[in-house]
Amino acid sequence: MELQVHNSTNKLAVADRVFGAAYNEPLVHQVVSAYLAGGRAGTAKQKTKGEVSGGGKKPWKQKGTGRARAGSIRSPLWRGGGKIHAAVPRDYSQKVNKKMYRGALRSIVAELARRGDLLVTESFAVAQPKTKSLLEQLKSFGARDILIVTDAVDRNLYLSARNLPSVDVIDVEAINPVALLKFEKVLMTAPAIKKLEAWLS
Repeated sequence: MELQVHNSTNKLAVADRVFGAAYNEPLVHQVVSAYLAGGRAGTAKQKTKGEVSGGGKKPWKQKGTGRARAGSIRSPLWRGGGKIHAAVPRDYSQKVNKKMYRGALRSIVAELARRGDLLVTESFAVAQPKTKSLLEQLKSFGARDILIVTDAVDRNLYLSARNLPSVDVIDVEAINPVALLKFEKVLMTAPAIKKLEAWLS
């Protein structure tokens, strides 16, 4: 299989196993759901009567006072007491093995290539961290909503794109299913394509 390189007559040969894979929608849905679930904080926390400070002493004797018996001023029935069925920090992560994760990425990348939403360029960089320079370069690709994937971290490119809500820059090692599906177009450099191919093969 070959991918057309932007603004060039050259074509980049890629593996059919990666860029020609069938689209597995159930697998993609499962992996995307697991990825989003893994990002949830799950930090809700309330204190039970055993965790609230104080309340170690019985407030009054058991019998003879005429009051209802009480063992602690930190009972959930009292103001300032603990919480019944208190919320505890929760782990929302779901198990997804490497084979499934890579299979989902293969499905997404192959579908992007089939639809023509995967753009390939020999290289992509800006000389200085300027948003204006980045926008001028993106005009030739005809896409306003785009994810740029490079083979290595490019600080100038990242700084140029961080003020643009419809543009994001990541390197191959940070690629994930949510980022690939979030944008209308995905622009990858040729070295990034080769790195991704080696990882997903």
